[in-house]
Amino acid sequence: TKAVTVAGGHGEGDGRDQLNGPFGLCVDEDQTVYITDWGNHRIMAWKAGATTGEVLAGGEDAGGRLDQLNLPTDVIVDRQTETLLICDRGNRRVMRWPRRSSS
Repeated sequence: TKAVTVAGGHGEGDGRDQLNGPFGLCVDEDQTVYITDWGNHRIMAWKAGATTGEVLAGGEDAGGRLDQLNLPTDVIVDRQTETLLICDRGNRRVMRWPRRSSS
């Protein structure tokens, strides 16, 4: 069996098909992979078979506002509340973020 790329693989960067320092991840019941994109200060969701991901949290540069992350390291899905719990290392906090994008 050969390995396959399920997210990223298009060089380092901040495009929807790129990652910059993926750090932590989790997989939900639909096989969507949630990735802490450490260097881009964002959480990405990659559906099974997708060629691009979706920014679900952060992605607004590093910062401490409620719409920003700073070097996130881990993410888990809370199915009961339909949220993500994110370790936001650079801000020394854990955030609860809507699981689905509002766009």
